[in-house]
Amino acid sequence: LAVMVEDHPVDYATFEGIIPKGEYGAGQVIVWDSGDYSPEKEGNLFFDDRARAQEHIRQGLEKGKISFTLRGHKLKGSWTLVKMQKTKDNWLLMKHKDDFADTTNDVLEKGKSVVSGLTIDDLRAGRLPSRGVVDKISKIPGVQKQSFPTRITPMLASLALKPFSDPDWIFEPKLDGFRVIAAINKGKVTLISRNGIDITRHYPLIAESLKKQSASNLLLDGEVIALDRQGKQCFQCLQGFLDAMRHRKPIEKASSIIYYVFDILYLDGFSLFELPLIKRKDLLERAIVPSREVRLIEHFEGDGKVIFQSAVDQGLEGIVAKRKDSHYIIGKRSPDWLKIKSTLSDDFVIGGYTQGAGSRASTFGSLLLGYFDDKNRLMPVGNVGTGFDERRLAELKKQLDTLQVKKSPFASKPELTGIVTWVKPVLVVEVKFAEMTRDGRLRAPVFLRLRDDKPPEQVHVVQTKIIKDPAEPPHTQKALPKEETNSVLRQLKNTGNDFIIDIDGQKIELSNLNKELWPAVAGKKGLTKREFLVYLARVAPYFLKHLANRPITLKRYPDGINGIHFFQKHWNGTIPDFVETVTLSEQRKKGEYILCNNLPTLIWLGQLADIEFHTW
Repeated sequence: LAVMVEDHPVDYATFEGIIPKGEYGAGQVIVWDSGDYSPEKEGNLFFDDRARAQEHIRQGLEKGKISFTLRGHKLKGSWTLVKMQKTKDNWLLMKHKDDFADTTNDVLEKGKSVVSGLTIDDLRAGRLPSRGVVDKISKIPGVQKQSFPTRITPMLASLALKPFSDPDWIFEPKLDGFRVIAAINKGKVTLISRNGIDITRHYPLIAESLKKQSASNLLLDGEVIALDRQGKQCFQCLQGFLDAMRHRKPIEKASSIIYYVFDILYLDGFSLFELPLIKRKDLLERAIVPSREVRLIEHFEGDGKVIFQSAVDQGLEGIVAKRKDSHYIIGKRSPDWLKIKSTLSDDFVIGGYTQGAGSRASTFGSLLLGYFDDKNRLMPVGNVGTGFDERRLAELKKQLDTLQVKKSPFASKPELTGIVTWVKPVLVVEVKFAEMTRDGRLRAPVFLRLRDDKPPEQVHVVQTKIIKDPAEPPHTQKALPKEETNSVLRQLKNTGNDFIIDIDGQKIELSNLNKELWPAVAGKKGLTKREFLVYLARVAPYFLKHLANRPITLKRYPDGINGIHFFQKHWNGTIPDFVETVTLSEQRKKGEYILCNNLPTLIWLGQLADIEFHTW
């Protein structure tokens, strides 16, 4: 039952508190729900046309029936008010059957204010709300009245090396699909790939579902994915679906193709690009009617490390961390959005391929890869020759044959391992790898997929970022206390070959201190491990600043620089308590990398005859 009352001041829409006894409406008042509404007229909505909306409401009041759509925090979807015949002010409020109709959920049990979070009982108990307002879109700081955007390229995320926790960030699962911008403009739906191509015809069910949305003008950012029979993400299934659409083959399970929306950029005449992300998320939840084909991606707050591990345990690539107050920057890669993967991967441009042999004689041996620098020059990063199946080898070779050129497209000479055929740099591939070396080469690369959705000019050098968890004690980068280094230097004057050194309470067992690491040459005396440790202690105040928080790969010389030496990335044995580490994943395996964040760690590495420090 709904009862019509006399006109109320507009301020009542945002008032929370207690109206004194004896005054009209006396008692406790909260804003139980808020949002936008539009009358419905023959399937049309009028969120962006106030004059027509008001006219339809007046007509409905006269006729005794009003159909309308709500976009609130609690009440959503299509409703009808029907006036009862024998009464003056009583109406029946009825919910239409739509995607928001849920007989298992009693919305009246949600008794908290959408402004303050208080309940009527809270007010009765004496808790008063802070002064809050429920703003209309036009009154929200940051929104701008603008015409509908004509061309949008998506905002991109930088790469972070490890998960972190921060109350100023939210975390979303990283999806394995194709990025898609959805534009709904006066009933017309257009789906746009990240390189600006209209791909609406590839996803007819998604387009049809978006057409039913209540907003007249809407711009969304999201990702199209495919689910297999077990309900898990399946990129190969998505590729198979697109192949079937292109060649008009029968599609076995089209309903498994889903558009997950994670951002809203434009709504009913207003640009939202300058609005903080967390505000855009709130508007998104109110503006979108979820369906089988169109869903909202869930975001989380709290412990990013736990969220990351949970995502990986469920078979996802990782997570995307986003700063709550970040604005949407069109077409740019921003440190305000960070992708955190269980394995390192990125996109590269094919600039050539080597001649194949054996079973690959008819295709190719490896692909020569590169990225475009800030001067738009193609810079080589190495070759990838693994990760291909026979079908992919044949398909790529067929494409590459049409792109052959006589000259190398690279700005500098790449490392060549055989006869090379150069190609026009237009194909983009995603490759996973163990690390990017100091000289800009991929180590242990493995081909993942061809990126049809990404233009080559968007492929730039891998951008990585190491995030410190603010909940953890920050690593000091101040100069070391002079007494600490002096203490180490005094103890190293001990002429013994083996003894234990104490650094600020941390004990390190030293051995073979009289062993020469650098032999005598040209009349100059050799240098021992002891002298190497003395050197490390003296440069520590400067050296540690550059090593702080950077994973390192060791290069150890246990028998001196002329003896056997080897690289060591991971530490598999017992590690001292003072040594900090970070776990990174590569090729489905996790490894523990050392961080040299203090003087005890530096001296311990010197004891291991780690003469070279290769930092990330």
